[in-house]
Amino acid sequence: MADSEWHTITVRIPFASGKDADIARQVIEVDPELQPHAVKRTITVEGDVLIATFETLTVRLARLTVNAFLENVDLVVRTIQQFGERADKK
Repeated sequence: MADSEWHTITVRIPFASGKDADIARQVIEVDPELQPHAVKRTITVEGDVLIATFETLTVRLARLTVNAFLENVDLVVRTIQQFGERADKK
């Protein structure tokens, strides 16, 4: 398929710190995409913002991929809140 047929979505998620955003990036990057021929993923950190860009062959794949990514981010955020450096300061 030609590049013009790909659907691109970028998600920007602010974190409490750049360290937390980088932890999330490292944790999520470990898992490869299940359909690498149909989904391209780039995850970066700018300051305290986690930025994920997805290119997919279909809109349905875009929805499923972003949904799975956001579920992973939710898990990472809850884990950081529970066990991170600031958790014992509450």
